[in-house]
Amino acid sequence: MLNFKNINVLTFILFLGSLLFSLFFNISIFFFIVLFLAWLTLTSIGSFNIGWNYHLKAFNSKKNHTKNQVAITFDDGPNAEFTPQILELLKAHHAKATFFCIGKHAEQQPELVQQIIEEGHTIGNHTYTHSDFFDFYNKQNVIAEIKNTNTIISSIINKEMKLFRPPYGVTNPAITKALKHTKHHVIGWNIRSLDTVKKDEKKILNRITKNIKPGAVILLHDSQEITVRVLEQLLLFLQENNYQSVTIDTLFNIEAYA
Repeated sequence: MLNFKNINVLTFILFLGSLLFSLFFNISIFFFIVLFLAWLTLTSIGSFNIGWNYHLKAFNSKKNHTKNQVAITFDDGPNAEFTPQILELLKAHHAKATFFCIGKHAEQQPELVQQIIEEGHTIGNHTYTHSDFFDFYNKQNVIAEIKNTNTIISSIINKEMKLFRPPYGVTNPAITKALKHTKHHVIGWNIRSLDTVKKDEKKILNRITKNIKPGAVILLHDSQEITVRVLEQLLLFLQENNYQSVTIDTLFNIEAYA
């Protein structure tokens, strides 16, 4: 299995073996440089790709799912302008979704947090600040971000969240250690819409629909105007193809709240 622990062990064995071998035979320093670069490349890609489960186990999709179900997920809200529009579309199409909320946004929009729950959707933790430097936080700072957001949202919905999605889907040893402490389920995705990057809604929609299969987890953001337009077309596509949009906890049969 390609993960952080196994790659570290393999790299150490290769390094130590080569070091011992070099006592008797000439080994170029270039070999050790290549070995380090290989380790660095694998670890960098694995850290930025939550689907690899490189540092920790995440729920990215439900493979071989027998039901025509997918999970639509939204990051970075709640947003005063776009989250209500998204909730309206979901209600109109009898679809359920999972919202990974940023703590400071939930603090500013408690009524939207409550509405999300009242309309049968699920809420997950997406840290308090969603800082660009979150990947460099130590274990204690990661724990503080997660616990702060849990406390804020718990005060609104009277439920303790158990679902967590790391910002940008980046994982590392500090985040892994923090989650062992908080005991959250880590949620990834297998269809990334790139709705925060692409400006052509047709390309975004096509990127999603061409990869849809039972058990898929779709990443969107309720902080973008283009996402509202894409979602409307996506829900029509799902309806026409007999797919049901369900919450993450329903899809994976896990607990969303303590």
